[in-house]
Amino acid sequence: MPEIFSTYSPEIAAVSLPTWVDLASVVVGSAGGVMVARARHLDAVGFVGLALLCGLGGGLIRDVMMQVGRIYMLTSPFAIPVSVATGLVAFLFPQPLDRASNLLEWLDIMAVALFALVGTDKAIVHGFYPASCVLMGIMTGVGGGMLRDVFLGEVPRIFQKSNLYAVCALAGGVVYYVAVVCCSVNKLWGSILCLAVTIGLRRWSLHFNVQTPADVDLGPHVAAPMKRAARRVRVTRWRARRK
Repeated sequence: MPEIFSTYSPEIAAVSLPTWVDLASVVVGSAGGVMVARARHLDAVGFVGLALLCGLGGGLIRDVMMQVGRIYMLTSPFAIPVSVATGLVAFLFPQPLDRASNLLEWLDIMAVALFALVGTDKAIVHGFYPASCVLMGIMTGVGGGMLRDVFLGEVPRIFQKSNLYAVCALAGGVVYYVAVVCCSVNKLWGSILCLAVTIGLRRWSLHFNVQTPADVDLGPHVAAPMKRAARRVRVTRWRARRK
């Protein structure tokens, strides 16, 4: 088993995660897409389409934004076939999906965690700034789900009040970057930390129903002290003139 800590160097950071991690994220994301297709009783094209969107959409958005390296879904010999096969198998054999009532929830959590990991890592490999690396992790984590919601005619979940959906990807990306780049943690252990934080935070938010706030208006809370301060200034000046 590799050591937890290693001497950090640009050469070590430039080593990508194993290709099977990318492929695993594609499979999990595609499986989440077919679960949604099954719930909506879509046809085979719908199954395959949502599998491609959820499995490859986030990575495509990331690669287009980064404009460095290669576009994973176009250069990998397995990404598109595996995603399409996931959609077709789920369409032809849907009964296992119907029996697993909580499967979509877990697939969603795992997909966000894996995509946040591979997105942040790719930005680190290409030497992006810290904020850019975390942003790439977020976009990879939530991009597929965002495209899925848009294609289904819904407001993307990341823009709605929800149980820390995008926040989990943010936390995972930050933890991975800090562990690998700042603390020189081995990438294997950094990946475990990223997955643990992302999944744990998401499960915690679902268990205790912790949601991101919506319809927030701090204006009255900020304006009230300012009005009181202005009133005190006016009273002070009035008393000074009376003297």
